[in-house]
Amino acid sequence: MPKKIKPTEAELEILQVLWTYGPSTVRFVNEKLKTGRDVGYTTTLKVMQIMTEKNMLRREKSSRTHIYEAIVEERETKNLLIDKFISTLFNGSTSGMVLQALGNKKCSTEELNKIRNLIDDIESSQKSGSHE
Repeated sequence: MPKKIKPTEAELEILQVLWTYGPSTVRFVNEKLKTGRDVGYTTTLKVMQIMTEKNMLRREKSSRTHIYEAIVEERETKNLLIDKFISTLFNGSTSGMVLQALGNKKCSTEELNKIRNLIDDIESSQKSGSHE
């Protein structure tokens, strides 16, 4: 698995389908992508072949229909991308990014409660970590 994955937007869309639904055929991935925008089967196939060459996907050839599986981990890939995003757009300020995001979108009560719980968990782990 490569150290620093830098997927393109199209590759990220494909990864998101595979992370959500698990190993899939090109046709299945293409059908899921088509719900958001018009994308041709051959385009999806070509991108997935390139992703296989980049060691982002693995292709299972044992059956007549090839099944593709993401071999880059979702959490690790998203963490790398968010770190780059925060560094580039917010001068490394996580709070700046969070404040911008919260200011641009109305959050539901459920989302706000999840954010409060996350903040509480982070504060608790920092307090317990400082005593060691």
